[in-house]
Parts: sequence; structure tokens; C-alpha cells
Amino acid sequence: MGKGKRYDTGAKLNKKKVAAVVIAIFVIIMFIIIINKLIKTTKEPGSASVVSYYPVYTNEKWGVINSLGNIVIEPTYDEIITIPDNKVGLFICTYDVDYTNNTYKTKVLDSKNKEKLKEYDIVQAVENQDTSNAMWYEENVLKVKKGEKYGLVNYSGKKILSVEYDSIEALPGIKNSFLINKEGKIGVCDNKGNIIINQEYKEIRGIQEDYRNGYIVIDQENKYGLIDFDKKVILPTKYEEIKSVIGDNIYIVKENGIYKAINKEGETLIENKFDDVKQINNEELIIIKDGKYGVINKNQEEKIPAKYEDLTYAFSNYYIAKKEDKYGIIQNDQEIIPFNYTNIIYRRQADIIELQEQNQPETKIMNNKFEEKLTGIITDLNQEKGYFRIRIGEDYKYYNFKFEERTKQEVLTQNNLFLSKKDGKYGYVDRNENVVVDYVYEDAQEQNQYGFAAVKKDGKWGAINSKAEVVAENKYELSQNIIIDFIGKWHLAEDINSNYYTDK
Repeated sequence: MGKGKRYDTGAKLNKKKVAAVVIAIFVIIMFIIIINKLIKTTKEPGSASVVSYYPVYTNEKWGVINSLGNIVIEPTYDEIITIPDNKVGLFICTYDVDYTNNTYKTKVLDSKNKEKLKEYDIVQAVENQDTSNAMWYEENVLKVKKGEKYGLVNYSGKKILSVEYDSIEALPGIKNSFLINKEGKIGVCDNKGNIIINQEYKEIRGIQEDYRNGYIVIDQENKYGLIDFDKKVILPTKYEEIKSVIGDNIYIVKENGIYKAINKEGETLIENKFDDVKQINNEELIIIKDGKYGVINKNQEEKIPAKYEDLTYAFSNYYIAKKEDKYGIIQNDQEIIPFNYTNIIYRRQADIIELQEQNQPETKIMNNKFEEKLTGIITDLNQEKGYFRIRIGEDYKYYNFKFEERTKQEVLTQNNLFLSKKDGKYGYVDRNENVVVDYVYEDAQEQNQYGFAAVKKDGKWGAINSKAEVVAENKYELSQNIIIDFIGKWHLAEDINSNYYTDK
């Protein structure tokens, strides 16, 4: 007896469905392979997941290496190569420099040594620096020149700002803010080319190193105003001066020769109470009066009399104060920490206090309850991972921000080798405390972010890699180097501000 028409034709393959299934399986397999490669790349112990790039100097020539220690751009240039972002393979090479006429040429190369941005005469990274002289390059922005005019492009070469300006510079100390000059009139744009302030001012300044605080503008008649980063006018250009301190809708302006505190409506909050203002913390102002520092609030109430040589806000209602050339901590003019210290630092990112006594290299470390927890030298503080490293005597220890001690293995999660000391000598152990490198070094360091570790033997420095292989022989004295660091056979130069590596 038959099974009916549906079954009588026998079994047949649906070729389209089979093909679709085969393709789907292939895609899944490739996806798994890619993911496994990514996991292997990002999780391999003792190595960084992203390749970085650094200038290198050897045989009196400049080139570029990557974080594996391999040469990317051969050292053939007479001038140091600019790397705007060491995570991006883009390098600005300067050549044909004429110091007499102050002329030069530039060439932009990528990590494959291919030339980019050839349509421009000059390409430059946009340099900036803060009040402590820490220098950086603005992110994903390059300044380009054609003829006598300037514009902006991103790292991919996409136009951000047309080549039509007489000059373009970073606003000092302020990220993502560029002073654009056309015919002597200044404006501001951001790193997307958006015009924040039109070119109509004589000068423009930042406020407290953050573009979100707005911009102080000075017109052709030397009158001051304030414009927000979203283009709104906060204060009209009518003041003799506006100070670069703000807080809680409080602005310090000079009008008719007198400094005063006003709100954004222009209403006077405080007048004839200070000569200058150092800092605003919520509703409290650190004022300067007759050369001394004190604190008043916006209701003109004196919180701390102006009698100190210096005042800096710390946290809550505590201030670091200076008196008779020594520092202490006060609260409402009451001494909390005595004036016994040559310096006091509140590390906001960790909520801890460091107190330095005269002629003492080590510092006392306190929590925010002013309980002394440790004495030593903090050598590293990692806000992202929530720990700090401190040197106590000859040993290094790790603590989280609650002052709970942590092992190196718990903190240095990317490392596969860990510094260990025995009988006055240094070696390395693995995550299970098994000895991997014998205790033969008189000094040594933990692995850096690229898996290399500096080691010292017979008074000379060298390096090993994450496989405990020697990659740099112990032949470098480096006694003048503030920081000892290696990438492969290359060591960080004595001048750490230049941030380059060498084999000299």
C-alpha cells in the first residue's frame, strides 16, 4: 500500500537549503577562528593587545619601532619623527631642513611605509601642553599647509577644516579646541571642524583646562566676555577682565577697577572682599587679600580668615594650608593635620593623602579619615585598575585604594613573569610562584605593558622578554636615566620628555 503522493517520489535533497547550510557552517567556523585569534592576541600573557609605535635613534639617525621592538621605519632621517598617536601607525618625517631660512619639508608615512597626504606642502601634529608643561598631541587631528594657508584633516586624510586660515593652533591647556586666525581675527573650532566661536576676537583663552567651562573672549577694544562651548554667550564682552576660575555659577570679573564675583545673570554676589581669587569650590572661594589666602562663600561669609601663605582645596570641607613655610590641613580654620610638612598632596583619583617631611624621601600615606596607613614612596598609581605601588624600604608592595594589600599576580593581570627577590638578588616567578628566571640580578623591574623587563647585572642594564629570553645584553649603564625601560633591544632615552628609544 502506497504512502501517498507526498512520499512516493523518494528522498531528494533541497540543493538551495544544503548550500545555505554549508555557507552558514563555514561562516560560523570562520567566526570562531577569528574570535579565537582575537582572544589569543588580547589574552596572551605578558604582551600588549595593541601595537604601539615610538621614535628610535641609532647611528645618529631617526626611525620608528613598534612595541615588539621591530623597526617599522628605517632610521634614515636627521630629525626626530613625530608620532601623533602611538597607537596609530602614522608618522610625520621632517627632511631638507634649512636652519638659516627656517624652511623644511615633511613626509607622512604609514606603518607599511606608504606615503600619505601628498597633496599638502607641510603636515604637522597639533601640539598642546598644560600648566605643568606636560605635552600632548591633539587626537585624530593634523594641521596641513598649502601655499601660505592652513587647514585641518583627520588621520585618514578627511578634511576637517578648509585650507583657508592664516594660522591654526591648539588653545593652550585645553583639549579639542583650536584657535583659528583669519586676517588677525581669532575664533575657535573643535576637532570635527565645527565653528564654536566666529573669527571676530583679538584673543581667546580657556578656563581651568576644560573646554566645557567655556572660553574667555577679548574683543578689539580689550573688553572681556565669556562664551560657552555650545556657542551661548554667558557674559557679554563688557568687562575689564575675567579670571580663569569658575564654579557653581560664579564668575570673577573686573569692573571699574574692582574684582567681584557675579553670576551668569550679571548680578553681583561678592564685592570689595578680595584682591584676587585662586579657586572656587562649589559655593566657596579661595581668595587673596593683602597677599594672604582665606575662604569666603558666595553669601560673603568668612569661612577661613585670609591669613595663610597658600590654600588649596582638598576634599569635603578640608583645605591644605601653608603657614610659616610649612603645610598642614585645616577645616574651618581648625588645625586637623599640624603644620609640620614641606608638602602635602591629596590624590583625588585614589582619595589618599601624601605628607612629605623635610629631608625625608619617603612620605606618610593617609586615608580620608586622616589615619596614617603606610610610609614609603608611591611609584605608580593606576586609577583604572584601582591600585597603587609603593616602595617600602627595599621592597615594592601593592595596595588597592582601601589600603588592602594585593599580590602582584592579582594586580598585574597582563603579566606572566613576576619580580621576586631572594638573598638580595632578583629573579622572576610565574603566576604559581615557580622560579622562571634565577636570582642572578642585582636590580630588576616588573614587565612593562609590552612584556619586556629591565634587568641589571654587574652594574649594567639589559632586558628580557615575556619568554624569559634575553633581548638586550647587560651593557647599558643608564645612571642618568630617570626611568629605565626597554622595548626589545632598545631602551628609553635619558630625556624622557622626548619619549624615544635608542641603543646608545
